[in-house]
Amino acid sequence: QVQLVESGGGLVQAGGSLRLSCVVSGISFSRLIMGWIRQTPGNQRELVATISDSGRANYADSVKARFTISRDNAKKTVYLQMNSLKSEDTAVYYCNARIIATSTSSWGQGTQVTVSS
Repeated sequence: QVQLVESGGGLVQAGGSLRLSCVVSGISFSRLIMGWIRQTPGNQRELVATISDSGRANYADSVKARFTISRDNAKKTVYLQMNSLKSEDTAVYYCNARIIATSTSSWGQGTQVTVSS
């Protein structure tokens, strides 16, 4: 059973930084494309960033040059480094793991990020 556990959310002032982590268990990490999705207080959902098994990253235009996604295969962990945070980054951030062979997805429980202006 695939499990994803997120951490690192919190309250930060605009312009500040946070790093989110997501630890994966129950499956070989190399089989996964990892991503971060956020849901805003207005219930808008946005795919923030993804990283392939080979480390290729893609970002939403809204976070390019501010956020960095990375993965540590040995630790079975994906990170989201968020810099220059804005109030519009306030959301619940969910970690997503998609099995490459089947496209089956698993989700973490979400972590709240609140940016005060």
